[in-house]
Amino acid sequence: MSGSMRGTIGKFALLSMTLAAVFNVRNIVNNNIELGLSSAPIFLLATIVYFIPFVFIIAEFVSANKDSESGMYDWLKKPLGTKSAYLGSFLYWFVNLFWFVSLLPNVIAYASYAMLGYEYAFSPLVTSLISIVLFALATHISTKGASWLGKISEFVAYGVFALFGIYVLGAVMALGGDHVPAEPITLEAMTPTINWATLGIMCWIFQAAGGAETAAAYLKDVKGGQKTFIKVIIAAGVLIGAMYAIGSLLVNVFVPRESLTYAGGMVEIFTGMAQYFSVSETLVGRFVGIVLFIAMFGSMMMWTAAPVKIHFSEIPQGVYGEKTTELNEHGVPVRAAWWQFAFVVFMLLVSGFGSESVQDMMNVAINLTAGTAMLPPIFIMAAYFVFRWKYDDTPRDFRMGSRKVGMGVVLVLITIFIVSMTASAFPTGVNFMRAFFINVFMTAVFSAIAWWWISRFEKKQAEGEQLETAKQS
Repeated sequence: MSGSMRGTIGKFALLSMTLAAVFNVRNIVNNNIELGLSSAPIFLLATIVYFIPFVFIIAEFVSANKDSESGMYDWLKKPLGTKSAYLGSFLYWFVNLFWFVSLLPNVIAYASYAMLGYEYAFSPLVTSLISIVLFALATHISTKGASWLGKISEFVAYGVFALFGIYVLGAVMALGGDHVPAEPITLEAMTPTINWATLGIMCWIFQAAGGAETAAAYLKDVKGGQKTFIKVIIAAGVLIGAMYAIGSLLVNVFVPRESLTYAGGMVEIFTGMAQYFSVSETLVGRFVGIVLFIAMFGSMMMWTAAPVKIHFSEIPQGVYGEKTTELNEHGVPVRAAWWQFAFVVFMLLVSGFGSESVQDMMNVAINLTAGTAMLPPIFIMAAYFVFRWKYDDTPRDFRMGSRKVGMGVVLVLITIFIVSMTASAFPTGVNFMRAFFINVFMTAVFSAIAWWWISRFEKKQAEGEQLETAKQS
């Protein structure tokens, strides 16, 4: 591998890539629709209780694995063993296949806002075909490595910061004047109702605040190495959590919660602000559509590249074909990226032909994602617990407190995750057997196949070593 192609991204590029991977303004609206203004303190709680400690865990694993190409497999291998390391990185890659199917229609929706000023309703099949073209472009760019992604992410970050800043400034100006918010910002409105439904939705808030491990896939591309990475990733955690909490607090200043929709919610809150300030709603709608299209497409490129890099670049040689795991000069397994493209194309076509509407297509994908989305972070947390328990003498420059503090914090995180994941897998009002089949049985089946695959490989490898030893003796 050409060393000249690596070490190409600076601090702001890394911050931008983390922002592109983790912060999604759409999450503010989606969780407001579900939880109202109580999503603001829940986001703040998720940041303090989950995201910042999780960032510390990632930082500590990075510090202990300085030579790792992409992170996750190496982090899990020592504490949990090679089989669990393979399964964890496989699930991290696998869950994103369904996530792409749910995300791509949103990218198209924002593109239609940008071009037409409103959301144009394509049929599921046409949506799938456009999604295939967009995903092919994202896959091509993602194979160009961290320098390309860094530049694109910087552009995305400027757009998202500008959009977020404009809205916060407008909302504060309106509240400072004579404007009465569409939803009163009161302590009562912000107090969460703790029930089974809220616990399930919190799972998605955790997911919204997650993704810091994605940036670790580009550790070797960061100028300044792991020390710079740790500083930037911790700063990113605090910044993203603050943006989520502030955005969630101000989301209903101009538009009431019941008027917001999942597809066009971000455009709706900006056109509400435009109406208050007597600015062209069509012009503002198109501007927001352009920025969100670029932002979501940039985020998709990060998620196109990182899970492939995490799963395929560090697993033992021979698990898949040699060409599949071969890295290009940018440290990206190109053939694996195009295999991922092929899987997503198949899923998009099946969804396109088998769905009555785009919303129906997205709902199926989101339900399939729910079963596995929280499993990779649980693998990382379990590995961290064992790491602090059995391998705390490993040399590293960063630690999340003492051994007892680290183990105690991660135990709390695992408990919260398991409860929230269970509530998400079995939401209120959904048929229990259907939820079990989609969110538990299907996940178990794919996990079992992955476990069988790595066990088969390790058995063949052991037999080969025994044969070689017998020949030598």
